[in-house]
Amino acid sequence: MELSQFQIHQFSIPLLDPMWLFCKSLLVVVLLLLTGTSAANAAFPSDNISHSYSSFGPENRNDFNFSADANDNQGALQITPDSINTPSYILNKSGRVLLSRTFRLWYPSEAGTVIASFNSTFSVNIYRPSNTTPPGEGLAFLIAPDAHGPPPGSYGGYLGLTNSTVDGKLSNRIVAVELDTVKQFYDPDDNHIGLNINSVVSNLSASLTPLGIQIAPQGAVNYTVWISYDGVSKQMRVDMAEQGNPRPTKPVLEAELDLSHYVNQDSYMGFAASTGSPDYQLNCVLAWDLVVQDLEYGDKNKKRGNGWKLTVGVAVGVVAVAAVVLWFFSKRCWRKKKTNPSPSVLEGTLKFLPGMPREFDYKELWRATNGFDERMKLGQGGFGIVYKGVLAGEGAEIAVKRFSREDNMNSQDDFLKELTIINRLRHKHLVRLLGWCHKKGILLLVYDYMPNGSLDQHLYDGGGRPLLPWNLRVHVLSGLASSLHYLHNEYDECVVHRDIKSSNVMLDASFNARLGDFGLARVVDTGKTSYAELEVAGFPGTRGYIAPECFHTNRATRESDVFAFGALVLEVVAGRRPCCTDLPDFHLLLDWVWTLHRDGALLRAVDARLSGEFVVDEARRLLLLGLACSHPLPGERPKAASIVQILLGSVEPPSVPLFKPAFMWPVAVPFIGVADLTGASASTLNASSSGWTPPLVTSEDVVSYD
Repeated sequence: MELSQFQIHQFSIPLLDPMWLFCKSLLVVVLLLLTGTSAANAAFPSDNISHSYSSFGPENRNDFNFSADANDNQGALQITPDSINTPSYILNKSGRVLLSRTFRLWYPSEAGTVIASFNSTFSVNIYRPSNTTPPGEGLAFLIAPDAHGPPPGSYGGYLGLTNSTVDGKLSNRIVAVELDTVKQFYDPDDNHIGLNINSVVSNLSASLTPLGIQIAPQGAVNYTVWISYDGVSKQMRVDMAEQGNPRPTKPVLEAELDLSHYVNQDSYMGFAASTGSPDYQLNCVLAWDLVVQDLEYGDKNKKRGNGWKLTVGVAVGVVAVAAVVLWFFSKRCWRKKKTNPSPSVLEGTLKFLPGMPREFDYKELWRATNGFDERMKLGQGGFGIVYKGVLAGEGAEIAVKRFSREDNMNSQDDFLKELTIINRLRHKHLVRLLGWCHKKGILLLVYDYMPNGSLDQHLYDGGGRPLLPWNLRVHVLSGLASSLHYLHNEYDECVVHRDIKSSNVMLDASFNARLGDFGLARVVDTGKTSYAELEVAGFPGTRGYIAPECFHTNRATRESDVFAFGALVLEVVAGRRPCCTDLPDFHLLLDWVWTLHRDGALLRAVDARLSGEFVVDEARRLLLLGLACSHPLPGERPKAASIVQILLGSVEPPSVPLFKPAFMWPVAVPFIGVADLTGASASTLNASSSGWTPPLVTSEDVVSYD
């Protein structure tokens, strides 16, 4: 290559090209700014708060809050009673021991939320008093919003964390790492570690048996547990080994977790535990070292750090400008050549995307899927094929999506659109993106593998899977509602999914819902209420999930996402697809359920295969919620935040008319004022019967499906 030019995509760019010089200058500025930022960070190291206890007794008792059945005795924290002379005394007990001070775990700043890092290392002895009976129930490291004791009824499987009334509620504001010795229906086994958020149903769990660790073995064994949290990368890591052994190189459990979403700004740290009946155990903490990054004086740190924050802000701005310039530059190149981008251009674009995950080697994914063997195929959709894979050396199971539209340009467009959405989303009920690969026109995305497949497989006995019981159906819908609320309201930008259906709801090992397939998802521009993609026409989707207004506009909003969710709720409760072939006189499940509601026989809609094994009040609430979400008028449908509260039982479902309202066109809301789409003016449109009228929406504020 000559020094006078730089080769890209079969044409050259002279080094004196103004565009190239500008990009090069921007890169230099960014590097200088980032160097300055690093120096500023080094100049202001964070202080730490440390607590270290080699034993527990009168000398440090005032450092702790003991509640319920907890105490200290024989140099240890006894989270539940320590007597083995009278077993009846320690049955069905729960307790908590928390440090009596709070820790500031996060605070908002101009540059984004600052989250504290911490390390918690403790030694435990979970003793099984009898070798003839199994142990029970478990012990957990806990981050709690207050120093109150465990709620009433938190013994048994609730581990001193929650009870049957509050389990799973967002208002709990707790995060815990559990050492569980009893297998519930949602647990992998009776010897595992789990990460719990507001619930005893773990968001992530890992069996300890393959590691040769038995939490409560026959005969006392002391273990060391390491819990590390990095507030910058938002990564939590958990390790465990027999006391005296070094920390393992490979974690037992590792998860991405934004603590600021789940715990109070000022929270307590400590332990919770429980026993059951007839199973019981002694839950003893023998020693504890805790180091927490000091954010207590956040205001002082903000003042002290204004200089480097300004630097970061400028750097981010420069990077954003550079990204825009590069984007326009690449568009100019594509127009000039009128051909597909070369691998070097596409890969360069991908590597500059913010938050971009790991880039996989193609050979690694080829080996993981046995050369994309048909026998490894998990499913196929409009954009590509999904294969199961196992990474060599790591043993980790993955799902690999291979984009396969006939037009390679369309495949690249599909690939980039899905990647630029999903790589920034972080939520426990979304399928997690692990990485990507682009090799000679082959486009691959790598996701977490979901061992329990998709929801529709469990509803319709796909692959010989057992029928999904009632409690798991409610659990799945609650998780899915949480993900929808995150996409619409909690993420930095509003995201419309546009393809919610049972085959796109995946189930992890604990039957937690994970919404997937973001091929149609789009980010809503700031200041708008929905995404507009006006250069493309058409409305793909699955009949039964598509809101009626979409057939007239070829566009979608948050409300059409809610309609699809409502169709899914009815599907899960009834065990029937939204478009039914086995219902006389009905083609849509929605119409049948609404007729049952009119006739006062709503519960007849519940899946008959459950043989009456369901909770009547829950079933009625879910069916009414499904009808409310499926209301023909978009403005009458509940918002995602309300759906979450309704599923938790804290809010009653909206009032649903006995007769299904007629769909009106032009739609009443939220399409007020879309004269260019409907031929009608705002004055001809009716307001919502609820009395609430949303802000005017223009043609720029509605979504077009591609």
